[in-house]
Amino acid sequence: MNLRLTLLSLLDHCASGLDPLVYQKTLFDGGTVEDYLKRVKVWLDANPSEVLTLIFTNPERVSIPDTWKPVFDNSGITPFVYVPPSRPLRRDNWPTLGQMIDSGKRVVVFLDEGAEGSAGAPVDFILPQFDMVWEDPFSPTNKNFPCRVDRIRGPLNTDEHLSPINHNHNTNIIPIGDGVLISNRLEAPTTNSVNSIVAHANGCAPFASRRAPNFVLLDWVNVGQGHTAVDRLNGF
Repeated sequence: MNLRLTLLSLLDHCASGLDPLVYQKTLFDGGTVEDYLKRVKVWLDANPSEVLTLIFTNPERVSIPDTWKPVFDNSGITPFVYVPPSRPLRRDNWPTLGQMIDSGKRVVVFLDEGAEGSAGAPVDFILPQFDMVWEDPFSPTNKNFPCRVDRIRGPLNTDEHLSPINHNHNTNIIPIGDGVLISNRLEAPTTNSVNSIVAHANGCAPFASRRAPNFVLLDWVNVGQGHTAVDRLNGF
């Protein structure tokens, strides 16, 4: 987080509870979601002018009110989490970063599955990702990053959603069946270059009313020119 990251994308994959936490950056067990959020809470306390977005996956549709909500409550994160006035919230209706900082509600939480009500009663601060955020292809293997809308749900139009780009080049190390994809560390300096990131963003702009992406998802974020590229996309 001290690398100027404003979005953390995390995978929880377990059949009972929320135990293993796997980052896109590592292949190792990252501990429990609750323990991780406690560390996030410490960082938020130390950085009162920062806004952070968390995107979790929930492939087993673990209960939102019975399992996910207590994790946030126990970690101390809940008082920081933004609750939109309506769901789904259109892209142009989100508060500014300054407004979120002033209100103290400077954490946004998205969940890919179950937050819309299919995994227990909805929780007001755990937002259904694809109702408000569309994504281009995940784990891309084409280093040119051709853009298309890959994951989205209605009722909002595509350009009314927030838009990240999945900018990480992956290599299939076992090309049998579905294969096994891993992020290509050796090519990270090129993948995370200004030219590559900006070209990817420009390729996705037609789906977002010609606007820059809200988030740039990178692997190996400490390699390359990710910060410079994002500054350029922000007009700096």
